[in-house]
Amino acid sequence: MKHPDSIGMSRRRLLTMAGVSAGAALIAQPALFAHRGSSAPAVANTTAGTKNTSFAPLKQIDAGLLSVGYAEAGPANGPAVILLQGWPYDIYSYVDVAPLLASAGYRVIVPYLRGYGTTRFLSSGTFRNGQQSVVALDIIALMDALKIDKAILAGFDWGGRTADIMAVLWPERCKALVSVSGYLIPSQAANRAPLPPKAELQWWYQFYFATERGRDGYDKYRHDFAKLIWQIASPKWNFDDATFDRSAASFDNPDHVAIVIHSYRWRLGLAEGEPKYDDLEKRLALGPVITVPTITLEGDANGAPHYPDPSAFAKKFSGKHAHRTITGGVGHNLPQEAPEAFAKAVVEVDGF
Repeated sequence: MKHPDSIGMSRRRLLTMAGVSAGAALIAQPALFAHRGSSAPAVANTTAGTKNTSFAPLKQIDAGLLSVGYAEAGPANGPAVILLQGWPYDIYSYVDVAPLLASAGYRVIVPYLRGYGTTRFLSSGTFRNGQQSVVALDIIALMDALKIDKAILAGFDWGGRTADIMAVLWPERCKALVSVSGYLIPSQAANRAPLPPKAELQWWYQFYFATERGRDGYDKYRHDFAKLIWQIASPKWNFDDATFDRSAASFDNPDHVAIVIHSYRWRLGLAEGEPKYDDLEKRLALGPVITVPTITLEGDANGAPHYPDPSAFAKKFSGKHAHRTITGGVGHNLPQEAPEAFAKAVVEVDGF
């Protein structure tokens, strides 16, 4: 149970955020706390609020197998929040979320995952592995390098899956969780099972990536490919070219294609992982429940594959859990499309 003083501090952080912008004033509404544990929809304010185009100068740190590039905002002694990107997106999904949380007193870390942006492998001999447990281990190594014992983890797509995995395998490192689209830990066995044709169609790019033509096509047309995914996954988000181009630059990472292709082939059992991670993958294949306090989010216009109803995954969260559906035409890239709603969820789960 959260100590009442700690809850009060979280509410004070929440109210502080209201001063960031006119749009962020939504965050101070007391109704936020009245609906805990419900699936009541929240309305995104996608036009108001800060519209940032950059972070402070990026930082670089050696962590595990990588030299990790990351953005940082907020006080160094604030409670840590780690924001995790998806594919084909990058840290700019959080360019408006980070300052909101920083202004509320959080230390915000937004890392480029392996294969993106300025993150590089320390050794040319390291296997370019995209399997799910390895990406989670990267973030544990980053926390160790930054001397962060415990953090609130928040993410979507690959980042949501990574945060979920960390909450399962290392709950002592995860203070709380915000996961877009619910429970995202798959198993290779489940992924081998066929789906109805309409559902399979949503995963067309996985089958494309299973071929060498798909690998070559993604390499040649990676920017066009990513823009198409953005349009499909967020059909009502009218992003401009400048917004896309800021993220697309991160796909020029020399390891990007190798990581993405291995990740999707591994999921289907078409590429081998590394044996040293087998024990972790066996644990994840059991579909373990998440015990840490969690808020799950979903946009009302998510064009990517997702659960049709939050009740489908509710039993996967055994700790305190609330679900929020963010309305207003919000698609898959929820933190960038609805930054105030995403930041609000982080602050709220801190008070659970």
